[in-house]
Amino acid sequence: MVSRMSRSAGRDATASSHTQRRRRRSGVCSLLGAALLLSTGLTSGAAAADAQSTQWALSAMKAEEMWKVSTGEGVKIAVIDTGVNPDTPALKGQVLADEVPESLAHKATEDDEGHGTTMAELIAGTGAGGGLKGLAPGAKVVPYRVAMKAETGPESRKFPDLADVIRAVADSDVKIINMSFGGEFHVPDIEKAITYAHSKGKLMITSAVTNPESKHAVGYPAAYPYVVGVAATDASGKVINRSEESNFVDVAAPGQDLASYCDTVRRSSCDGNEGIDGAAALTSASAALVWSAHPDWTANQVLGSLIDTAGRDWEKDDPSTFLGYGLVRPRRVLENPDFKPGPADTDPLARENDRSMFDKSGKPAADDSSDNGNTTLWVVLGGAAAVLALGGGAFAVLRSRRSS
Repeated sequence: MVSRMSRSAGRDATASSHTQRRRRRSGVCSLLGAALLLSTGLTSGAAAADAQSTQWALSAMKAEEMWKVSTGEGVKIAVIDTGVNPDTPALKGQVLADEVPESLAHKATEDDEGHGTTMAELIAGTGAGGGLKGLAPGAKVVPYRVAMKAETGPESRKFPDLADVIRAVADSDVKIINMSFGGEFHVPDIEKAITYAHSKGKLMITSAVTNPESKHAVGYPAAYPYVVGVAATDASGKVINRSEESNFVDVAAPGQDLASYCDTVRRSSCDGNEGIDGAAALTSASAALVWSAHPDWTANQVLGSLIDTAGRDWEKDDPSTFLGYGLVRPRRVLENPDFKPGPADTDPLARENDRSMFDKSGKPAADDSSDNGNTTLWVVLGGAAAVLALGGGAFAVLRSRRSS
């Protein structure tokens, strides 16, 4: 039986009466009955030995049933992150490093953090050698690495700008862009690149993260139009603490206690991950499963199908600040060979993506958050950086150099 949750009767307190941008039901939409998405109450167990033993999300989402219809074959996903190691057993043959433009390829296949490699395996890992089994093991990953906090000085300047990467992906045959990070600063050039990628038919998916030092600040790139912000749940369907309650959450997916690489040489994995980034990866993989089964669909139709079939116990036209339109259930699309998507050119997030609801600086008009002390960091970095949150709270810095 699907458990119910109460919902507050009022609208989001931060939304002005004249602003529809991301206006959502707030407060207590934090728990969705597991029956809506999860077929079992599995929890992760082993400490680190077998990564697959911790992959409760695959069972919960009934991956084996979906793979009879689609594995994501024929779909390419750009993983913009800390780089992707193509030599892990689970990623051999899955990473298309030769498709990265040379000018943007700096250390794209070197991952000192393990974060990007984890996201890639959650998306398209084969499970070989005890590695992670991705939700879309037939898909392929195109890796990009952007500068992180640990990379300072001259070395950091060798990494490509996020905006340049997004534009390059937009001009390729990659269908999905996975960005499992978030930050507080609006960077106009990144927004322009996202708008361009949208015009080229790309589906962009990112984490809806909260900086614990500035809990209700706007999160980018989730706050930008045309980017799907993903919240994370545990195995019971409850939103985890690191996931953001905000108007920029569009959908949700499993995220807590997903196995991840816990050492820099990527020889072991750890469960107990409190981060939410895996939820974005699983959403990207969900989109790949659907797109592979329906290669003629547009990004609008793929996303629309995931929204239409998402698990929720509230009205579709009244999305939650915790879970957006609900928990993604690609199985509901794949199990219906006659599934009818929406119009190819109709944006399923049109209300959220209404650009008239942004002020001249690009910030949502209803936003009343402050930088809470981060202005100093912004000035120190020359006004050319965005703070990104990775893997449960480790912050990184991504440079966005000024054009000459």
